[in-house]
Amino acid sequence: MTYRIVHRTTYRYKYPVSLGNHVACLKPRTLARHRLTTTELIIQPVPATITQRVDYFGNTLSFFTIQEPHKELVVEARSEVVMDDNDAQLPQELIAWEDAVETLTKDQSPETVEASQFRFESPRIRLRPQFAAYALQSFTPRRSLVEGLLDLTTRIYKDFQFDSRVTNVRTTPEEVFKKRRGVCQDFAHLQIACLRSLNLSARYVSGYLRTYPPPGQPRLVGADASHAWVSAYCPKVGWIDLDPTNNLVPSKGHVTLAWGRDYGDVSPLRGLILGGGAHALTVGVDMEAFEP
Repeated sequence: MTYRIVHRTTYRYKYPVSLGNHVACLKPRTLARHRLTTTELIIQPVPATITQRVDYFGNTLSFFTIQEPHKELVVEARSEVVMDDNDAQLPQELIAWEDAVETLTKDQSPETVEASQFRFESPRIRLRPQFAAYALQSFTPRRSLVEGLLDLTTRIYKDFQFDSRVTNVRTTPEEVFKKRRGVCQDFAHLQIACLRSLNLSARYVSGYLRTYPPPGQPRLVGADASHAWVSAYCPKVGWIDLDPTNNLVPSKGHVTLAWGRDYGDVSPLRGLILGGGAHALTVGVDMEAFEP
């Protein structure tokens, strides 16, 4: 199966913007379960300059500057991704979670050292005793790491309600934990905070999730979703993706865009502008499956 993905972001400003410097993180990654075949970035007004580089985490960033006055900025990323036919498989080797922690803190192999950097605090995620206490209900003594991860994912799904009205991109995991409500970004940050508070490695993953219309209803263009989930490190196995918003292991319906310590590392579009005043933002994602 191949997905054709169109991610369109529009900023409308109250007053003209005379200069804008922006960074876009909108190029899907190539992984074992999916492969990027084509991608393009269409920007209006046309940038005076645009360059690309790969960041510390291996994500592709596009830097562009707009030097003409404008009251609207449109950034549209178009990509095609070929999915692997196989469903996601969990590892058969069941290492106890305490042994995983010991490996992460003592093993000096390059792979483990690379994964260990995701055990620590990041700008949007702090380690807290309440997060560790909540996680320990899933990570009982000598329980396998995989079982603990799946149980914690299920508990967050059941204990927290999806509600887009109560949080924003700056909401902290502490607030989400108290309100018991949020969106995919919030649940990913919370699960990462819980895992890191136990000294386990977890990173934030941004991407796309294919959605389906209600029975009998037409598919709406632009109604699919940007999404966020978690990836946890299992020694001798690698990274395991987990989606606490939907209580599942990401598979054919998930396309990975980027990963980092938290949302701040992988926000789809950010930048600095001169002028503009108040602005309105609209985002639409269309993720269409087709057979080439």
